[in-house]
Amino acid sequence: MFRNLAKMAENAAKRLKTSDGGIAIGTHNGHFHADEALAVHMLRQLPTYSNTSLIRTRDPALLATCHTVVDVGGEYDPAQNRYDHHQRTFTTTFPGRPTKLSSAGLVYLHFGKALVAQRLGQPEDSEDVGVVWRKLYESFIEALDAHDNGISAYDSDALRAAGINKRFSDGGFGLGALVGRLNPNWNDTLPSDPVEAQAAEDARFEAASKRIGEEFDRDLAYYTSAWLPARAIVQEAYAKRKEFDPEGRILVFEGQSVPWKDHLYTLEEEQNTGEKNKVLYVLYPEKPTPDAKWRIQAVPVSKDSFQSRKALPEPWRGARDDQLDAITSIPGGVFVHASGFIGGNKTFQGAKAMADKAVAF
Repeated sequence: MFRNLAKMAENAAKRLKTSDGGIAIGTHNGHFHADEALAVHMLRQLPTYSNTSLIRTRDPALLATCHTVVDVGGEYDPAQNRYDHHQRTFTTTFPGRPTKLSSAGLVYLHFGKALVAQRLGQPEDSEDVGVVWRKLYESFIEALDAHDNGISAYDSDALRAAGINKRFSDGGFGLGALVGRLNPNWNDTLPSDPVEAQAAEDARFEAASKRIGEEFDRDLAYYTSAWLPARAIVQEAYAKRKEFDPEGRILVFEGQSVPWKDHLYTLEEEQNTGEKNKVLYVLYPEKPTPDAKWRIQAVPVSKDSFQSRKALPEPWRGARDDQLDAITSIPGGVFVHASGFIGGNKTFQGAKAMADKAVAF
């Protein structure tokens, strides 16, 4: 009986959603996940899919009517626009990355360059498109692929063997939870009519797809409009770093600060910079005006680490203004953070002198 009701609901949904004569995207109904929610959103950003309808079903006959199918159907065939990853034989990964793809990763693998190119107004085979395409996968999409495939960010056996335990709960909130919490609760009252129930479920999915899509769009905008333009500025500063320190340990942004961490680590890796010559401190003005105060920031050991390669000297930490001047013997001091990861001076000369002393400390 329930199977017949579900089939009636799917047939009704199909008639309603394809009545405009446009092409349809297919995915599974029932409990939804972040990967197919994002896959649908990404497709809809491209001209071919801008006015597509959505069919959520597991019925092969209905899926066969869809132009593109994601996360269901047991088939990965880009020539036929089929992007499922649940087959036992499926092992596809993004180039240069170890994580098995989900439907989000599959769609991004095949359509991500088009999305980036569309945003940049450049050909898909341009260097800039390729750089952003790879970066956006690593910073956003890969986490969804891992979450959907049950891959932990850390080796749990190694953590247990080392006796490492979480100090607090982070609420389990990530990109997957962003979508998962929009599913109905187990005890929510649902419509008794199967057509209405499916429509309510589809509405939740559409909300979830829009929500995670907003996060993706925000990252896409950031990496194309802010992160990518910063790349050339960091490259220029990196090339000039030995003008400020013979061993290249001080990096200076002479105009204004830009997002530098990703680019710095990449440059050091590409140029095989030895430990002795890695950048320890980055100097930059607080704003792009001649009277701006200057900051000195210690480079973290990794992008998201709270540990610095070489924090500012311990005697300076927590000091401000005249007290800081007295400790450092450098005029114009503003502050040094209690953890030593950042400090400030009223002038570039003062910030540079702080960096010189910190390097030698």
